[in-house]
Amino acid sequence: MKQRIFMYLFVFSVLLILFQYVNSKRVFEDIDNKLENYKSKSLKYKDSIAALQDEVLSLSHFNLNRNEDAISYFENDGYNVDELIPFIKDELYKLNEAKGDHPIVPYAASEGRKILINTVKMLNHKWIIADFSDGEYWGEIFLTYEITSNKELKFNLVESFLYPFD
Repeated sequence: MKQRIFMYLFVFSVLLILFQYVNSKRVFEDIDNKLENYKSKSLKYKDSIAALQDEVLSLSHFNLNRNEDAISYFENDGYNVDELIPFIKDELYKLNEAKGDHPIVPYAASEGRKILINTVKMLNHKWIIADFSDGEYWGEIFLTYEITSNKELKFNLVESFLYPFD
């Protein structure tokens, strides 16, 4: 009788160990598959990030913040670029507050509206691109700017265009 109990215990133990082995193997394979999945996604995302960084670098080529020569131009004149760039943009936006026609934009607004400069992009230490709109018509302007010896900021319109209205 004792031998039978030991034999049943032995068979039961073997079955339990076999069950544990199969279950553990299945769990391990599942975790391994997930890990491989995460590795492949990680590589894909790293490639996407690298491509986006290349695109950002390409798009920011004409950008005052990334142009060391233009920054040096201002620094050599004793200006703090981190304060100067927002100042120049603010001065351009202040022109939106002028009464009547806009002092820079050479187009008249549609009736009952006012043309406003919306977005400003400083290309370098001399050039600015901006877009404008009155809510119905919109366009873009290309400006030059300079800081005179009297520390005054002067804008000069070089080119402008108005998108056709459909």
